[in-house]
Amino acid sequence: MTTSSPETDLGRTRRARRIGRALTEAHPDAHCELDHSNALELAVATILSAQCTDKKVNEVTPKLFVRYPTAADYAGADRTELEELIRPTGFYRNKTDSLIKLGQALVERYDGQVPGKLADLVTLPGIGRKTANVILGNAFDVPGITVDTHFQRLVQRWGLTTQTDPVKIEHEIGALFPKREWTMLSHRIIFHGRRVCHARKPACGACTLAKLCPSYGTGPTEAAASAKLLKGPRARDLAVAAGVDPALVPQQAVVAEVP
Repeated sequence: MTTSSPETDLGRTRRARRIGRALTEAHPDAHCELDHSNALELAVATILSAQCTDKKVNEVTPKLFVRYPTAADYAGADRTELEELIRPTGFYRNKTDSLIKLGQALVERYDGQVPGKLADLVTLPGIGRKTANVILGNAFDVPGITVDTHFQRLVQRWGLTTQTDPVKIEHEIGALFPKREWTMLSHRIIFHGRRVCHARKPACGACTLAKLCPSYGTGPTEAAASAKLLKGPRARDLAVAAGVDPALVPQQAVVAEVP
């Protein structure tokens, strides 16, 4: 994208909305990639996801959720047993500490239930603002913006914000979109960051947002090189949407684990 003069606030808002619409078309399958069936499970899964892939978390949580179905179960958990169950997610000692303390806080302050308000959630052990927004948006249908590393990288590349503080990014991006869209917007941006707009080498030449992105050219722009960088089960669909021959997408990209 080339501009002869600085982008106005209105121009940035309009471009942001176009990006939002393009993401909706590109990622109709966008969703929270942490498996859960209630707010407690989502809170636990989100804590475990720190410095760990969602895929690995989802491999660990089925047994965990059966063993500890309630906040009281975490509050009274045997530390050694809990550590062993979540060991594959990394940093298991710190995470065990967070889960036990989370269970205790929920029992003591909220009758064992995960609260549905941001101000309450951020007071809980292991729950920061990012995690709170994940819980609100996906367990309580309360719109929230989740500023993870993918989200932050992409909105900065798109020139939608120059902020580096996650809370400031959350507010600045939130102002560009209707509140009702915040949760799904977060999912779609994170999907795009994991599948197309990678940190080290984005697939610029196979990206449907190319004409809207001031950072176009950060990664390869040639179709063949870009197609190899697409990831996930819909990698070939993403190529087609960007006008790239899907045959250029190797099979290993289709089955690759997204970051």
